[in-house]
Amino acid sequence: MSQRYSDSSVEEKLLEYRFHSELRLDAKGLPVVRGSLHSRSNATFQPDTPAPPEPAPESQEPRTVILSTQSPAALKMGTQQLIPRSLAVSSKAKTPARHQSFGAAMLSKEAARRNPQLLSAPSFSLDDMDLDTGPGGMLKRNLRNQSYRAAMKGLGTPGGEGGPIQLTPKLQALAEEPSQPPARPAAKNKKTLGRKRAHKGSFKDDPRLYQEIRERGLNTSHESDDDLLDEPPSPEGTRKVDAPIVVKSYRPPQITWSQLPEVVESGILDQLPAEERKRQEAIFEILTSEFSYQHSLGILVAEFLQSRELRATMTQMEHHHLFSNITDVLSASQRFFEDLERRHKAQVCVEDISDILEEHAEHHFHPYISYCSNEVYQQRALQRLTNSNATFREALRAIEQRPACGGLPMISFLILPMQRVTRLPLLTDTLCLKTQGHPERYKAASRALKAISKLVKQCNEGAHKMERTEQMYTLHTQLDFSKVKSLPLISASRWLLKRGELFVVEETGLFRKLASRPTCYLFLFNDVLVVTKRKSEDSFMVQDYAQVDHIQVQKMEPSEASLPGGGNRGSSVPHPFQLILLHNSEGRQEKILLSCDSASDRARWITALTQRERQARGPPNKGDLLQVEITKAYLAKQVDEITLQQADVVLILEQEDGWLYGERLRDGETGWFPEDFARSITSRVAVEGNVRRMERLRVETDV
Repeated sequence: MSQRYSDSSVEEKLLEYRFHSELRLDAKGLPVVRGSLHSRSNATFQPDTPAPPEPAPESQEPRTVILSTQSPAALKMGTQQLIPRSLAVSSKAKTPARHQSFGAAMLSKEAARRNPQLLSAPSFSLDDMDLDTGPGGMLKRNLRNQSYRAAMKGLGTPGGEGGPIQLTPKLQALAEEPSQPPARPAAKNKKTLGRKRAHKGSFKDDPRLYQEIRERGLNTSHESDDDLLDEPPSPEGTRKVDAPIVVKSYRPPQITWSQLPEVVESGILDQLPAEERKRQEAIFEILTSEFSYQHSLGILVAEFLQSRELRATMTQMEHHHLFSNITDVLSASQRFFEDLERRHKAQVCVEDISDILEEHAEHHFHPYISYCSNEVYQQRALQRLTNSNATFREALRAIEQRPACGGLPMISFLILPMQRVTRLPLLTDTLCLKTQGHPERYKAASRALKAISKLVKQCNEGAHKMERTEQMYTLHTQLDFSKVKSLPLISASRWLLKRGELFVVEETGLFRKLASRPTCYLFLFNDVLVVTKRKSEDSFMVQDYAQVDHIQVQKMEPSEASLPGGGNRGSSVPHPFQLILLHNSEGRQEKILLSCDSASDRARWITALTQRERQARGPPNKGDLLQVEITKAYLAKQVDEITLQQADVVLILEQEDGWLYGERLRDGETGWFPEDFARSITSRVAVEGNVRRMERLRVETDV
């Protein structure tokens, strides 16, 4: 005991010595303040006043500390005044605490030990001041808002008059409470999140358009889908500061399973494991999203399909192409929702819905295949009516402005079946992830995923088949093979990959020829390349052709000396590449030097022409590829582009001059699209999760 008291007294003496030496306190505990500042109470600071000569280094006194209230910056007056930051519109955010100076840290500890009442006063440290000290302890910057007020109210003398400033234990707590920062919300506890927030009524009381929601099971952002399932809807619309915004028009998610009145009242949440609760949330989300989807389909049928005004503006064939078998799709959705809802009402904790998913995917969702197969006719009919039928445009605009349509265009309703059928595999895959701890449920969910993935594949194949068949028939009537050996163009296994016009660079009279800009028009199919000359808008004379396996492509730079004719032609031959037909229509080799208008156009042609070669090399390591999330829908305008939906994830294989070429996660389709429609996914967890999801979807589709 005596030894401990002895150590304590030694520490007190050491602290007291350090206080006096560091802060220049006199025998009474008062700070030593320069007399030159005492005589200048509230006087205008004069920077031009000559400073007194500095004493010799050996006789120079230790540096004194000038408090903020008596500093030249605080005493300065005039047209430009230093004011507390709290009086401005916004204050600087509090940065993490840095290392305190020894004097400030020891002073606060010592003052608190002598007078505990000081603990209620605001902290006053050099770190809070955000300042730099110049020679002699002069302050060079203003103070932060809270510590500045503390200095002005608690440490300054009335009226701002000079004199010794009392910095002793006699300092009392501030009479006026300083402004406190806003209270921080209570920390969220994932295990109890949403349990006390019971919603009244049913999720069917507030029907939402399917276009305005985004299922949590589709999540590919920086957070995991587990975190999103735990996140409740906020009535104020608040979100994390760094939470990415995918689509600003999305409304907050609907009621979650944990917030259902029957779930809260049953008390089961206190006993349910976290993983099982996440599985129930995934099941419930499939139910609620199907209800929103069915609601939107009902609006499409009631407001657009059954509109007499709209039907009167088109022929019966155009009406059929526009709406196809949408009523059959709606009936299939209604039966699916009824089965899901019946299972939900029978059990608070749903045992499983994998059997329902598998049953409907295999036996009741065939209307989706027919509807998706009609997509090419649907888009063409809508474009033709919009461009050439003013009566149709007026009737359509009037319907779209009705409150039931939510201000959304008809096309957003027409593509709903394609959106829903491509999202179901992702939602089912999320359900698989939540059942990995239960072998039987996992097998059932895997079978459902396989059935739904097969359905999506059939929908894609149906759409491609109809589009390719019509496209090949049209091209057969446009291509003239009179100058070369005829090629049977129409084939069930042939489709168009890319078409377009390019400039031809000829070796003879290069610059003279470039002035006339000779061109050729290429048709690249999956197995053959056809080189033509345009005769008219819809007529082409075939010059040559070659099998894709007998083609070589070489990218060239304008400054390369190996260009035909020699010399530097960078100003005349933009973005060139050489096309070599190893075995053309006459059985001989032919070289063609081509030029594009942009680097992206050249990259797109080289990518299309070397597709077979890249397939032979095998797929790249998908874990090393850049991943992007689509922020707004993009409709393909050329054959080699890809149509994307909001929240689609794409693995980027190439990028050039503002364009990205990638593979779509949900079905493996590839194509080009503008980079402005996407944002990068930087979370490593999300990237790896997307790769695993892609592998699972590919396995289920290929089986």
